Amino acid sequence: MSEPIERRTFLKRAWQAGVALIAAAGAWTSWDILRSVPASGLGGVVKTVPEQEITEVPVYVRSAQAYLTRINGDIVGIWQKCPHLGCRVAWCESSREFECPCHGSTFNRAGEYRTGPAPRGMDRFTVVTGGEVVELDTGDVIEGAPRGTQTIDEPPAGPRCT
Repeated sequence: MSEPIERRTFLKRAWQAGVALIAAAGAWTSWDILRSVPASGLGGVVKTVPEQEITEVPVYVRSAQAYLTRINGDIVGIWQKCPHLGCRVAWCESSREFECPCHGSTFNRAGEYRTGPAPRGMDRFTVVTGGEVVELDTGDVIEGAPRGTQTIDEPPAGPRCT
């Protein structure tokens, strides 16, 4: 028969085991918090719509906070954020332009500057085609074209929305 453990030795070992368990739980939790995970949604790659659904009329993709449109046959991803103060720029069907409701900047269908206080055209995202759907890399922001850039020459079609 073995000798009984002294009370002091038992409590010492119990405390050591408790501290070891707490340290293990802390390490586990820290690993879960600190490990990198692939980005999804804004800031990562966002799956959008099938390529054949994208026409010259901009299609809004809420999960990417962007518009997809065709410019000279290429698909372009335009961020909804106004380069002036960051307001959400809306597509106006009647004028066929992007119009910022906050300070009145307007942009053509390619997101290029037309009028207002914006310092440049709307920023863009990298577009990846070739799969089932078009993907936007919202982590890769391409600064908008400087004022005066006009790759398409489409005058406003009608009255403004704002």
